[in-house]
Amino acid sequence: MNTIASVAQTPAPAQTAEELIEVRLTAIRYAARDTNIYEFTRSDGKPFPPYEPGAHIDLHLPNGIVRQYSLIEAEPDPLTYTIAVKRDPASRGGSRYVHDELRVGKRLTIAGPRNNFPLVKTASHVILLAGGIGITPIWCMVQQLQKLGRSWKLYYACRSRADMAFLDALERMPSSQFHFDDEAAGTFLNVAAIASAAPKDAHLYCCGPTPMLKAFESATASWPRDQIHVEYFTPKQEPAKTGGFIVELARSGKEFVIPQGKSILQVLLDAGVDVDYSCELGICGACEQRVISGIPEHRDAILTEEEQASNSKVMICCAGCKSDRLVLDL
Repeated sequence: MNTIASVAQTPAPAQTAEELIEVRLTAIRYAARDTNIYEFTRSDGKPFPPYEPGAHIDLHLPNGIVRQYSLIEAEPDPLTYTIAVKRDPASRGGSRYVHDELRVGKRLTIAGPRNNFPLVKTASHVILLAGGIGITPIWCMVQQLQKLGRSWKLYYACRSRADMAFLDALERMPSSQFHFDDEAAGTFLNVAAIASAAPKDAHLYCCGPTPMLKAFESATASWPRDQIHVEYFTPKQEPAKTGGFIVELARSGKEFVIPQGKSILQVLLDAGVDVDYSCELGICGACEQRVISGIPEHRDAILTEEEQASNSKVMICCAGCKSDRLVLDL
């Protein structure tokens, strides 16, 4: 996964600019076709903040792009952060830059870790579904579940064996099951069948391409929400296009008209308002704000259906507004 969202988890506060960590790229290793592993250490030699499986970091690239990548080691050396990045042929500049421009010794900055996709380690049984590079947070979970001796099952789908990261290690684990599209006559992993056969007290996790995630959400629609966990690494919906409403910042009393084609976040940043943000796609949770009044039009992949219905918080990078005025606790 190259970024992130989940069900039933409130995002942690975002790192501010003062909390950015300067790192050095210390190793690049092959993981699969078009997928490399990148290892970083802090430039100041200090240990990194600890994290749990499902966490990601914000990678601030020298070309000005910020991207989210899952941390893949369940028991990391405290002096090292490790991610895996697949070169996307349709890259908007993130994965392409990482693969083509980053070299060992390069310095850059990161923020995090932040976890919107936490592993429930006490679950009686855990079912993990991964598609393509969506294996990155799932692989971290597998390592911890294996170490703890918990009950788990992995279903991992890729277009071909050559594209499957961590395949050698996972093949040695009997709880792993693989699906290769090119060896299955082009058929896809049967997500509905997996969900239907799952024990009703299991926790189910899914990270992968959007069609897989939508199939997973459809197949688990009747399940208790706290047992279903999803992480998106592309926007779940297009950002809201509606404008013409007013955003009021309760603490300062300032008001801003949000015009057609601009997000709340963009307007606030243009006005010099200091607000945390990262992905600008509604998938990382960094820009979450508390709503005092008004009815947001939610477009994020972070908040649960219940949280969206409560209208108590909003991701200002992608949300619109169904009322004439939205008052934020800012």
